[in-house]
Amino acid sequence: MLYSLYELGHMSVAPLRIAALMQSTVLRSPMNPMADTEIGRTAAAASDLFESVTRRYAKPKWKLPTTSVNDVEVPVSVEIAWSTPWCNMLHFARDAEALNAARGERVDPTVLIVAPMSGHYATLLRDTVMAFLPEHEVYVTDWADARMVPVLAGRFDLNDYIDHVMGMLRALGPDTHVVAVCQPGPAVLAAVSLMAEEDDPCAPATMTIMGSPIDARKSPTAPNKLAETRDLDWFKNNMIHSVPAIYPGAFRRVYPGFVQLASFMGMNLSRHVDAHWSYFQNLVKEDGDSTDKHRDFYDEYLAVMDLSEEFYIQTLVEVFQDYTLANGTMKHRGRSVDPGKITKTALLTVEGENDDISGIGQTQAAHDLCVNIPEHMRRDYIQPAVGHYGVFSGRRFRTEIYPRVRDFMRGFQSAASRADKRAKLKLVSEG
Repeated sequence: MLYSLYELGHMSVAPLRIAALMQSTVLRSPMNPMADTEIGRTAAAASDLFESVTRRYAKPKWKLPTTSVNDVEVPVSVEIAWSTPWCNMLHFARDAEALNAARGERVDPTVLIVAPMSGHYATLLRDTVMAFLPEHEVYVTDWADARMVPVLAGRFDLNDYIDHVMGMLRALGPDTHVVAVCQPGPAVLAAVSLMAEEDDPCAPATMTIMGSPIDARKSPTAPNKLAETRDLDWFKNNMIHSVPAIYPGAFRRVYPGFVQLASFMGMNLSRHVDAHWSYFQNLVKEDGDSTDKHRDFYDEYLAVMDLSEEFYIQTLVEVFQDYTLANGTMKHRGRSVDPGKITKTALLTVEGENDDISGIGQTQAAHDLCVNIPEHMRRDYIQPAVGHYGVFSGRRFRTEIYPRVRDFMRGFQSAASRADKRAKLKLVSEG
């Protein structure tokens, strides 16, 4: 019912939103004598603000047409390298001819960046991808919006998520490096544990876990406390809703993205109100740079996707209530998940000093579980003065965190892998 009411509300304000767009256009027209007056600018700004807060935000574009390799612009195309109804593994393919001319003999490691499936699209990691692109073959998990997946495609839970991670790592082959950003940390650690137990040759060379709830009992944050203080029935009754018939995933039970967004915005409501007030003032002043930054941020932040009921509930129980991975009781399709089986995959954990989503120690807990990874194959880093998003985006990520991750990966790239890739590069250049 809530989902249908939400859609009804959105449709009911559509005429007002169209009227606001028309009014803004008329008020800013050079033919309008009031366009350059304070009253005209204020009215136009009010129209823009109304339109922005009532709009439905579509899935953002990646907007990464090129990357810079040794100061040479190299074209980039986004390709689907592996796919299921629930996920596309995207390859940010750099133009081979331009790339080989720019980088010479250097060998670039393959990295799989596992994006969160927690309400926002994978484009939230645009800054992460941008940092890795010049020196890596980059692949990213682009998870599907549950409201767009037909019921006939079947269910999708945490076990399926783990299967997807293993499937993508196997598709990429040996000596891949995996990066788990936030929510996927436990699933990626489980997948690597299962592959290590099988002595799978496609187990990753390194595993980097960033701002992730490996053990949510440590330094609990507001979301952690909410998960502990409410029982499962409360979440099912208040957070799970049916997709309306207007979508391909009609009647699928989901955790709607707009509910997740309301929760996140409620945690810092005054900050968002202040940001929109500043946006309004900058519109009146015609401060283009500031308004563009506001639009860029909120075009991404307000674009949300739904999660399947079974994935949301299983993750809630296993990660935030029962802590099964942390206490050694996690199972994947009947198999015990034991991070102690990992011996050949190097581990790097990264946390933000001011993270209010995954508190200090939650990610570091991976080291306590991976007891058989040799000490020389472990690293832990806490970035001062950043919050949750600063762990994987922003200036400090680009200048302080990314270089550490890059050097860590290269330190554990096998000699055999480097020789094989150099041979392939030679064939390409001679072909």
